Amino acid sequence: MSSPPYLQTGESAVLYDGVCKLCNGWVQFLLRHHLARQVRFASVQSEQGKALLRWAGLPEENISTIVYIADNQHWLRAQAVFRVMQHLPAPWRGLAVLRHFPDAISNFAYDRIALNRYKLFGRYSAQHAIKPDYPGRFLHQVDTAH
Repeated sequence: MSSPPYLQTGESAVLYDGVCKLCNGWVQFLLRHHLARQVRFASVQSEQGKALLRWAGLPEENISTIVYIADNQHWLRAQAVFRVMQHLPAPWRGLAVLRHFPDAISNFAYDRIALNRYKLFGRYSAQHAIKPDYPGRFLHQVDTAH
């Protein structure tokens, strides 16, 4: 498999729903808790997000999961969340052990939240722009370091 577009060697990406308030909140949480700098973000509605979805062989429209891309692989749903948690400092990193739960159980819980995320948490009318307090962390930003 070819390397994912927009990512440099050693970088990974979190793809999230840019109109979902829960998803945007989770991205803010990850940034506030010092998620490793090599993890970058793109909404699934962005040009970069769609290119990464194509690279992973996933649909570009109506995707209802978070996607984590690293080391020329991708993970979806609960496994994506658990993989991302590995990059957080303690105590949050400890939650990554949940990836050892059977996928049927963890994805069942993930799917219940994902399917009801707009009802439970709301949605933005258009892709929500996260504050530019984190330069270079979003794939749509111009990053002179790359």
